[in-house]
Amino acid sequence: MKKATLVLLVSAAATATAAAPPKFDVQRLSQDVKVLSSDEFEGRAPNTAGEVKTVDYIVAQFKAAGLKPGGDLVNGKRGWTQDVPLGRFEIKGPLTLSVNDGKKSQALVQGDDIAVRAAMNGAKSVDFKNAPLVFVGYGVSAPERKWDDFKGMDLKGKLAIVLINDPDFETGKGEFGGKAMTYYGRWTYKYEEMARRGALGTIIVHETAPASYGWPTVKNSNTNVMYDIVRKEPAKAHAPVEAWIQRDLTVDLFKRAGLDFEALKKTAQTHAFKPVELKGVTLSASYAVDAQVITSKNVAALVEGSERPKQYVMYSAHWDHLGVGLADAKGDTIYNGAIDNATGIAALLELARGYGKQPAPKRSVVFLAVTAEERGLLGSEYYSSNPLYPLGSTVGVINMDALGVYGPARNFSTSGSAKLDLLDQLVAKAKRWKVTYSPDPNPEAGHFFRSDHFPFAKRGVPAISFESGEDWIDGGVKAGQAWKEAYNTDNYHQPSDQWSAKWTFTGLARDLEILYALGSDLAASTAWPGWAKDSEFRAKRDESAAERK
Repeated sequence: MKKATLVLLVSAAATATAAAPPKFDVQRLSQDVKVLSSDEFEGRAPNTAGEVKTVDYIVAQFKAAGLKPGGDLVNGKRGWTQDVPLGRFEIKGPLTLSVNDGKKSQALVQGDDIAVRAAMNGAKSVDFKNAPLVFVGYGVSAPERKWDDFKGMDLKGKLAIVLINDPDFETGKGEFGGKAMTYYGRWTYKYEEMARRGALGTIIVHETAPASYGWPTVKNSNTNVMYDIVRKEPAKAHAPVEAWIQRDLTVDLFKRAGLDFEALKKTAQTHAFKPVELKGVTLSASYAVDAQVITSKNVAALVEGSERPKQYVMYSAHWDHLGVGLADAKGDTIYNGAIDNATGIAALLELARGYGKQPAPKRSVVFLAVTAEERGLLGSEYYSSNPLYPLGSTVGVINMDALGVYGPARNFSTSGSAKLDLLDQLVAKAKRWKVTYSPDPNPEAGHFFRSDHFPFAKRGVPAISFESGEDWIDGGVKAGQAWKEAYNTDNYHQPSDQWSAKWTFTGLARDLEILYALGSDLAASTAWPGWAKDSEFRAKRDESAAERK
């Protein structure tokens, strides 16, 4: 055999070996989740010792994987992190809440009767007496749907009682797309709309089905430290009071005002609804708020592209959870966040290790671990407003949040079912593993607006949030759905979301093969995925078309 021929054969063999897709290790996945969700990390809340440990751990793993720093420029060189300034708000000292119906005054218990968030409007205290209560239905103003729940009602000085989700939720049909939640159904919209109207506050009525989670989740998510992006005029985005209230207490308050809650709720599902004041029933509150600005961190790593380094494929996941909060029935105060979202970070790290062993892709690949998702997608919102890499030349975002920890499923899903090429490509890719796509089984829960892909999507970047499937190979749909329902009821946003030695991670390892195949194809391609013609995000993407030429 000639020497030249031998060299060519050796080179071809080496290339074939290097190009073989990586294998993802269930033991490493388990170990990453175990470490990140351990009590030592204190629930991974922003601006805590738990954040420092979490960021240090993620950076160490990115370094070990052979990736480059992808964060802020420091003296002309990129570091591993992006500073994320956040407003931090905490109720300090005694909190007194009471309702009065003209006959008697009733004290309300924070966390049991009502869940009041620390004020994020910049005020150092909240103090008012006998504020009137007004029921404003679903609190929606949607001119394009000819829908107005306010009918000219002046909310200044008043507390608006609002239903969660959309007017279509219970009937499944109407102007809001049936069961699938629109942004009008999200609690974030309700708070924003009441602030725009100058209300003293918003009190959202909790009902498990339309909220898609139980009261423990509401309690644990709203009675601890609150965070927000730093705003020039925070009062325009936040009313003094933002709260949730138990349904049974709401029914009782309506009854004291001579009103039928269920009847009014039905009326609120129609165009004919008009705001109704709870005559004679008022609410008083007094508490101090500690407001300050802190700096949290996104963590970013980069695999630089060999041919088109200024075009970027991105994987993302949030590293934060709820930290230390109210004790559960067992006295546990650490919200470990094993599934939500140590699994997503473990997946991000394992993908980074996979890419680190491969030849450089033609496009760059970014690995982004964001902060403060649990506080309202704040880390991804900040990145999207202050991108390290231009959004116009970001090919797509593959987000990972609360992934499966047992065996493989025959299917996968996404948070919401938006129409975009990126999803079509993922569906086609998954067929190689005989895995099918199941549209979001609970579109009424509004998951599309609840994961870190959303701040990218609303700015036009093709973005999806991957969800593990429920049709388990071992146990079928029955087993998968039973586990998910049990998790949502017993563990989601509770101290019991902890690592278990029973978790095999074999399904997640298989899912990462699919996500790697999608990302590596995008990184090798010259194509730009887009949104469907009728997508509300397409116009925003089209605005940056010149950046992709």
